[in-house]
Amino acid sequence: SSDTVKMTVASEKQVAVGVAPMDVFLVKEGDATEWTFFYSDIEGFDYESGYEYVLEVKKERVEEPIPADASSIKYILVKEISKIQKESSDLP
Repeated sequence: SSDTVKMTVASEKQVAVGVAPMDVFLVKEGDATEWTFFYSDIEGFDYESGYEYVLEVKKERVEEPIPADASSIKYILVKEISKIQKESSDLP
């Protein structure tokens, strides 16, 4: 099954610790007002630092078996709604 969501991606990545320290996107999904750490990749999305993006992203359930360090959801870029050169505000 798959769903399509609107996702805002912050203008900079931050270091978060999953299995090991890694650079992750900061995102707001749907109407969220708080930034959250996003540990997955978005297939087809070409990120450039210094820009805040609004994307339409398809969430697709990944078939078993799922690697231990992987998400059970795959994210695929449907379309880039906007790309604005700016510094994202209120980052954690």
